[in-house]
Amino acid sequence: MLKQGLELKQTQKLSPLQIQTIKLIELPTQELEQRIRKELEENPVLDEDIKSEREDGEDEPPREVSLSDYKEDDSIPSYKLHVNNYGKDERPQYNTFSVKESFTQSLLEQLGFRNLDEHQYQVAAFIIGSLDDDGYLRRDIDSLVDDLAFRAGIETDEQEVLSLLSVIQEFEPSGVGARDLRECLLLQIRNLRQTPDVVNATVVLRDYFNEFTARHFQKIISKMGITEQQMKDAMAKIVKLNPAPGGQIDDTYSDQAQQIVPDFILTLEDGKLKLTMPRFSIPELRVNRKYADILLEAANSSEREKKEAATFVKKKLDSAKWFVEAIKQRHNTLQSTMQAIIDYQHDYFMDGDESHLKPMVLKDIAEKTGFDISTISRVVNSKYIETHFGIYSLKYFFSEGLENQDGEEVSTRELKKALQECVDAEDKRKPLTDDQLVEQMNSRGYKVARRTIAKYRDQLNIPKARLRKEL
Repeated sequence: MLKQGLELKQTQKLSPLQIQTIKLIELPTQELEQRIRKELEENPVLDEDIKSEREDGEDEPPREVSLSDYKEDDSIPSYKLHVNNYGKDERPQYNTFSVKESFTQSLLEQLGFRNLDEHQYQVAAFIIGSLDDDGYLRRDIDSLVDDLAFRAGIETDEQEVLSLLSVIQEFEPSGVGARDLRECLLLQIRNLRQTPDVVNATVVLRDYFNEFTARHFQKIISKMGITEQQMKDAMAKIVKLNPAPGGQIDDTYSDQAQQIVPDFILTLEDGKLKLTMPRFSIPELRVNRKYADILLEAANSSEREKKEAATFVKKKLDSAKWFVEAIKQRHNTLQSTMQAIIDYQHDYFMDGDESHLKPMVLKDIAEKTGFDISTISRVVNSKYIETHFGIYSLKYFFSEGLENQDGEEVSTRELKKALQECVDAEDKRKPLTDDQLVEQMNSRGYKVARRTIAKYRDQLNIPKARLRKEL
């Protein structure tokens, strides 16, 4: 049996201005400037250089266009297309800060210096793309051969992949392309000057790796016929090796090749925090007189061609209006959000002491600003602030929290710092177990469970107690 009925639903449709603003909020400073340049190229109604019209001998400033003369039912209000949020400087300067070169990009660059044909280069590049962030190849060779065939259309075999992998394993950073920790350390130690200590370390890693990871040092000493001091000297060489040659990508920024332009600058002046948004080369956007004249001339015309031209110009003017207003809203949104973060983390921003960093999630700032959590997330993404104690991604200031014994909430970053201090201060001959670390943290006033200690220890790349044991 069919039933008919009416159902009333309330839906929200984003306006062109809202869509434009959302897109611009996500952009960091450099990309915003590029986006504005692109808009200037694509929208002939926008004009950047206001001086060019005066240099033709005219003394009058370019006419600001009012659309009130454009008599149509869907006419839009007058609007001044002019952005002045970033100060009066025509070409203000900004500082750039380098982020280290992309790990993959560095390897591909080194690959380019090898004498390989096109086929070999493609296979090697695919292997590089298959490496994990820490520089290891954790995929088996057969799977790589299959993937090369089915995903890249490159026919190869296990022998060729292994041969090219050995080429990659000669690249910097030393140890890259290893398939396990033992191979990673051996790749690094082979590049060291072969002193007696290095030779002993090589034997330990090559022949007694399982005993070494289990910290059965006396067994190794007995089997190798070396003294305890020689074992200590060999271990001193091993512990200096890098178990993660690719480097870990932390949660403060994505490890890609880029130039960072801080979106905010925070200074401490006379004991007070001052937030500014760096002024940069955003062009002043004005209506191009030529297109304004077309619109005004065609406003009351009945000629079809002129009407079509006026319609075209009106669309471009609409687009320009939304674009400029979106830039202004982006500026205000970013400034309000960053100020709320500074207010929330005031004590931390005064001195940069991590112990003063309070637990803070996106919801906290959303409540302070009145913006949606999604808006705060867009502001935080890919944005940086230059402070008097360093350059930081906005993501750095957000962390969950736990309560201490006084019932006060402390950030996970503070807890991790305290845990690292406990491990650093331990007797390496008798390293602290996770249960003992719980007791140590409790004595410092932090209420943490054993599983929490294990989780933070892993995140800090701190091995288990038996793996931290030293002679």
